[in-house]
Amino acid sequence: MAHPFSIKRTSLQVRIFIAMIFLTIISSVLIAMVTIYQFKKEARNYHQDRLLRKEDAVNEHVNFILQTTPLPVCTENLPLIFKDKIFELSTIHNIQINIYDLKGKLLMTSKGNFVVDKVNNEEISPTVLKIIETTSTKRFTDLRIIDGITYRSAYNYIKDRRFKPLGIISMPVAEETSYYEKQLNSFLILFGQIYIFVIILAIFLAYILSNYITKSIQLISERIQKTNINRKNEKIKVQNTSYEIETLINSYNEMVDKLEESAEKLAQSQREMAWREMAKQVAHEIKNPLTPMKLSVQSFQRKFNPDDEKVNEKIKDFCDTMVQQIDTMSAVASAFSNFASMPAQQNTQINVVKVVQLALDIFNEDFIQFQSTEEEIIAVFDQSQIIRIINNLVKNAIQAIPSYEPFPRILVKVARKNDAVLISISDNGTGIANDIKNKIFEPKFTTKTSGMGLGLAMIKNMIEAYGGTIHFETMIDKGTTFYVQLPITN
Repeated sequence: MAHPFSIKRTSLQVRIFIAMIFLTIISSVLIAMVTIYQFKKEARNYHQDRLLRKEDAVNEHVNFILQTTPLPVCTENLPLIFKDKIFELSTIHNIQINIYDLKGKLLMTSKGNFVVDKVNNEEISPTVLKIIETTSTKRFTDLRIIDGITYRSAYNYIKDRRFKPLGIISMPVAEETSYYEKQLNSFLILFGQIYIFVIILAIFLAYILSNYITKSIQLISERIQKTNINRKNEKIKVQNTSYEIETLINSYNEMVDKLEESAEKLAQSQREMAWREMAKQVAHEIKNPLTPMKLSVQSFQRKFNPDDEKVNEKIKDFCDTMVQQIDTMSAVASAFSNFASMPAQQNTQINVVKVVQLALDIFNEDFIQFQSTEEEIIAVFDQSQIIRIINNLVKNAIQAIPSYEPFPRILVKVARKNDAVLISISDNGTGIANDIKNKIFEPKFTTKTSGMGLGLAMIKNMIEAYGGTIHFETMIDKGTTFYVQLPITN
């Protein structure tokens, strides 16, 4: 199962915000790491240069002593030559000095003045001797870390005037890191304060920039979500946006234009198709009574006998048949006329509760019940159209209840729902089959043996003309409930 938080599912604004904060944090951490590394590097370079300067100074002093000594300059005489001078060298240059023979054995040391207790100065390891001998500079700096303290020891040859090695001199020193540690700690404290300020500033700027960057995209997204082929869609004005956003907005506006053209063509096509289907239906309904009328006329013409004793009775039957068929044709024409004309609304301020009760008064069925959450819901509607809506739905509900139902029931409810009035008509009839649910509101569809199926189509047009909606819920052999929701206009 996927984790509930996924960066791919977050909004573009949040991702831009997180990315900017992340970059700020990463850059700050990198700056701190580079600075710490630079401090440590400078500290190492400082101690290395410091030891090198002391080494050069000591070597010059040693050469001066060798040049001015009255004793023969050789390895065996080194302890005698530097017997008193080694302490003088150590004091002048403020560093411990050790002198070894060429095999690495300690000849003398100034350890009494400068004690580096953790470093073993008794002899030089063969590895160090080998390095000193083989390097071009004839010197080596040994680096050791003991108990967290760094010790540096510089080794190089003591030479006579002919540059012949006489011995080895070493200068061990413990690195003093407290100064750089204080400097580093001071920097980190200052950097931490600046870092907190930068993070707060970055959060503020990231919020503003991410909101600014995604504002146009969010607007386009909202407009696309609200885009509906059944109404006019508003275009977006291009104002001080980037090239990419401007291109996206222009594409949306072009889509709106094309959608309006498609909607007009679709509406025109639907109207033409509806009227063609309606014309076929009307022609079919009118043609149905014409055939029996023609047969009746032909039969009457063949069998008519003026001398027949029952001539008056036959003429009366013939006329009754013709009138009945003409009434059927008239009903078809009236239904089509009502659907096609849809008279203009005569809106007035009415009490919807009272009007619904008035519409129910024409029905004699005692199983029709009425309920209302309020005694008065005032709205602006055409009273006659509201009555036609209720009459049609209640009539359909009555016809949906089979004759064998022992306890027929129809419940009409009126309630206020936010800024709308909700009217529901429930029955315990046979319900609506799944295969015809989508056809209920089609103009020519009907499940009855008589009628043209224009009733629900007409009331749907009336309801939508008010900006309302109609839908239904049904269960087979349980019943159906139609819901009519109309906005309240004060």
